[in-house]
Amino acid sequence: MEASAVTGNPAVGGRPPALPPAAGELAAQVRGSGASFTARSPLTDAATVVVPSSGPADVAAAFADAAEAQRAWAALPVARRAAVLLRLHDLVLDRQDEGLDLVQLESGKARRHAVEEVLDVAINARHYARTAGRLLRPRRRAGALPVLTRTSELRFPLGVVGVISPWNYPVSLAVAEVLPALMAGNAVVHRPDPASMLTALWARDLALRAGLPPALWQVVAGEGADVGPLVVEHADMVCFTGSTRVGREVAAQAARRLVPTSLELGGKNPLVVLDDADLDRAVEVAIRACFASAGQLCVSIERVYVADRLHDDFLRRFVARTATLRLGIGGDFDADLGSLASARQLDTVTAHVADAVECGATLHTGGRHRPDIGPYVFEPAVLTGVTPGMRMYAEETFGPVVAVYRFGTDDEAVALANDTAYGLNASVVSGSGARGEAVAARIEAGGVNVNDGYSAVWGSIDAPMGGWKDSGLGGRHGADGLLRFTRVKTVARQRGLDLAPAYHRPGAQTAAWTRRMSTALRLLRRTGR
Repeated sequence: MEASAVTGNPAVGGRPPALPPAAGELAAQVRGSGASFTARSPLTDAATVVVPSSGPADVAAAFADAAEAQRAWAALPVARRAAVLLRLHDLVLDRQDEGLDLVQLESGKARRHAVEEVLDVAINARHYARTAGRLLRPRRRAGALPVLTRTSELRFPLGVVGVISPWNYPVSLAVAEVLPALMAGNAVVHRPDPASMLTALWARDLALRAGLPPALWQVVAGEGADVGPLVVEHADMVCFTGSTRVGREVAAQAARRLVPTSLELGGKNPLVVLDDADLDRAVEVAIRACFASAGQLCVSIERVYVADRLHDDFLRRFVARTATLRLGIGGDFDADLGSLASARQLDTVTAHVADAVECGATLHTGGRHRPDIGPYVFEPAVLTGVTPGMRMYAEETFGPVVAVYRFGTDDEAVALANDTAYGLNASVVSGSGARGEAVAARIEAGGVNVNDGYSAVWGSIDAPMGGWKDSGLGGRHGADGLLRFTRVKTVARQRGLDLAPAYHRPGAQTAAWTRRMSTALRLLRRTGR
């Protein structure tokens, strides 16, 4: 499906971002002594950085140094840790152009989508700096008996957290794990994807400039199959973002050590357009939800279900709008879509479209490789007639490819949306907020957006975000996004009345104690406690 001529989606010019002069200095932060590997930019296939790989001794040393630094860090008042994150917030905004350049160079996405990542770092830093004191302080809990039992819940850091982050959102999906882990008093050993080392190292460098002790955030490098198990072997907790297949392996290895995990895995996310939706709004929601970051987003929409009454008109408008999206690899804001991240992604996306068409699906627009723009640029594709048996029907494509279907009733829409092994993200477009929320509540996903593609849930940092079913365990954001990095201890002090009968007393005294306790429980029941 090669492009034989410059046709289809319009291309926009513009030079790719330049590699920052300090790229080599960033690479020197990696704890590695093995053979070096060269990362290349998907925008041009040019080399970006040479990084040493990390072997077993490197990873073990990183964890040892992190553990030593963690003890002093955990002893600091929460306000001192929060001050580092707030300074990081300011540095990220002050130096965001560097971050945007690196995100584009390493992931291939358009600059307008890279902005989401850089701003997300600042949002996470500010949120956890502002909320950690309240979430981590000792909390009084109801005791076994009012007044007589004083019960407190205490929170302690886990130790050293292993973070294994992906290439598609190289700074956002790393920092969303690293910052709350640090804020909770832990250290971190971080294995970024080899394709996105510079972006992760840039974020770490800013954290050090903000006052973070260097040993607290260690970075190791190498292929996931080589270095990932080493990280899991040493970590007190593991955060992994990636495929469901690898997530199962991470969870199994961690389970053998009884180490907690937080896993954000695959998705085949649906968007439901109800029959009272505003079509202009529905089309724009779908455009952004399906094609942001060239579809290489864990929460990207790959299935669109449209009510019968609106289906034909929606499809016509959606196809026409998709065909106008501008493709480019420039370091400006002109392009609507950038590049896929690698030859492997291009092969997968191309194969899914070709398989669907060969099996009878209709390709309405796009679906072609555009090497005239960049080595891995691919036109956004809209298909209908995608059926079970076609690869893209149930498999995650992870590219700018979407299938459109029709439905009759809201019940049918919910059933179709839930007809997947995954449950990460979903969207509903409706003219009635109440109706949209009612349908959203029935969709089996960890996050459901109403009249938005993914930003409403993603940007609500105070609320949890995670996957159901094969889309993962645990999640980021909200109170749980911080508290998952702690272990909890309950301390209860009893005064006055004993809570248990004394075994050395006669049976009559034990019977009397039982009657008194039963009376106390009845009184508590009547008082609403």
